[in-house]
Amino acid sequence: MDLDKPPARPQHAEGCLTVAIRVPVRIVVLVLVVPVRLAWDALTVAGRFLSRTVLRPLGRALRWLGRALFVWPFVALWRWVLVPAGKVLGWLGNVLVVVPGSWLYRYVLTPLGHGLARVARVTGAALRWLYARVLAPVGRGIARLLEGAGLLLAAVGAVVCAVVARLGRYLLVVPARWLYARVLAPAGRALAWLVTAVVTGTGAALYRTARVLLVLPARALWHRVLVPVGRVLAVVARETGQALGHAWRIAGRISRAAGRVLGILVRWVLVEPARQVYRTVLTPAGHVLRDHVLRPAAEAARAVGRSVWQARAAARDTVRRARAELGRTLLGGPRPAAPADRREPTGRGTRTLGRSTTALTKD
Repeated sequence: MDLDKPPARPQHAEGCLTVAIRVPVRIVVLVLVVPVRLAWDALTVAGRFLSRTVLRPLGRALRWLGRALFVWPFVALWRWVLVPAGKVLGWLGNVLVVVPGSWLYRYVLTPLGHGLARVARVTGAALRWLYARVLAPVGRGIARLLEGAGLLLAAVGAVVCAVVARLGRYLLVVPARWLYARVLAPAGRALAWLVTAVVTGTGAALYRTARVLLVLPARALWHRVLVPVGRVLAVVARETGQALGHAWRIAGRISRAAGRVLGILVRWVLVEPARQVYRTVLTPAGHVLRDHVLRPAAEAARAVGRSVWQARAAARDTVRRARAELGRTLLGGPRPAAPADRREPTGRGTRTLGRSTTALTKD
């Protein structure tokens, strides 16, 4: 027994309704899905060809154009305009704002702050003395006076509250308690019992009526109608889904076969004749054109170019000689150079025996 092989699933018996629904559903779905799959495969091939030949080169061109129009100008603007301008503005801000501000803080605001602090300390000492010597004793006397008045008012208020509480108890609380215990409580209990009985009876009647009119018909409708219809619809939906899967796979095989046939037809109708025409007609014609027309034309063009270049060089030399002869005739020949003393160099900044370059003996 093979332990690696998974156990096979038990196959349940299919009913006659499932078998009767499966075959026509699969036929109808196959007829509907095959054109859709063929169109889908054709669109996929066309999309890949369009992406490879049009969209990718267009995307590269748009990316280069976007860089040329948006990225590179902003980079140049940042590098050659904004950064130097920022450096200049930073230098100006340092010179015009930071340095004067630090000078103002160091030589104006700091001494002024120290003076204000000393004035505040003197004023605070004066206010503390005034509070300790004048305001505090006066406040304590007023507080003792108010405390005595408060004690007197509290005693009077306690007496008045006691009198009012006794009167309220015997005039309001005792009669209200007797009325609640002897009248209101028995009447409330009787009313509550009556309402409870009415609500209970009405609820029982409504429950039985709703059960007879709604629950029992709904249960019968669910068990007798909806459950069988749902099972049939579930079988139809399951078979439709399986039929769609089978039809899609079959349509894919048909589409691949049609694609191979179409590719073979295109190859033998267009590609192979075009290849034969290119190999047997265009290539020999191109070789003949290259060997007998283009190469001689290129050689002739190069010879003409060399002749033109030599003529330009000869004309340039002639013009240079004529200009030199004209200058020599009008201005004379060049002045002969003085004989140089070969013992030491005759440069402008060098020391010689007949010339001094020191500060004391400078010519």
